Amino acid sequence: MNGSAIVMALYLIFLMLPIYWLLNMSLKTNAEILGTFSLWPQDLTFANYAKILTDASWYMGYVNSLIYVVMNTVISLAVALPAAYAFSRYSFMGDKHLFFWLLTNRMAPPAVFALPFFQLYSSISLFDTHIAVALAHCLFNVPLAVWILEGFMRGVPREIDETAYIDGYSFPAFFIKIFTPLIASGIGVAAFFCFMFSWVELLLSRTLTSVDAKPIAATMTRTVGAAGVDWGVLAAAGVLTIVPGALVIYFVRNYIAKGFALGRV
Repeated sequence: MNGSAIVMALYLIFLMLPIYWLLNMSLKTNAEILGTFSLWPQDLTFANYAKILTDASWYMGYVNSLIYVVMNTVISLAVALPAAYAFSRYSFMGDKHLFFWLLTNRMAPPAVFALPFFQLYSSISLFDTHIAVALAHCLFNVPLAVWILEGFMRGVPREIDETAYIDGYSFPAFFIKIFTPLIASGIGVAAFFCFMFSWVELLLSRTLTSVDAKPIAATMTRTVGAAGVDWGVLAAAGVLTIVPGALVIYFVRNYIAKGFALGRV
């Protein structure tokens, strides 16, 4: 085994060790977690997963998270696609300044917008709804999606647009049938980053929800009871939280690789 293989193996162990330990804890009882140190469960139990999958206060957190994450991803892409096309195809006064200003919204931390969003949504009866969190996350995901998609669109020759118009395509038909398949990799990359930001973001999702739309990330921060922290259930929730992200990465892995190859991510 050469040096590169050893380094890669150590790197993979370093990355996988926290995930393994989380899985290890999720299959133990609280007594074993707090009482002994072991590399694998001595008393294997699936009770922690059973509690999450049968207790509405837990599994509804995953449902709520998936609802607003999917909503945010769809809205972000629907807004970013025409915006990115405009930036990639047209030149107008202040276009570069506008593009930079759009990206500056992504630079601000979510904590800056938590109170304004809370007051706004409370006044218009959107507090504790899925659309509230989805729209709040659009403030960060739309600029990122525009930046990614604009880079991919610039790689598509303008002659394709002109040829389609000569052939009699309307703009909507051209954009959907011809242009969108050409930037499918960019759409996949943008969707991945929108999904992941919205899935792991905690501050806004916790501030803008209370009961009906409370996400799993907020539920996991409220596991302290009279008997202390339920470490086994918390670990099981962590394992189940990793699964959607891992599935998304698996299905868009080729798009992400192309995005890195093009230097747009």
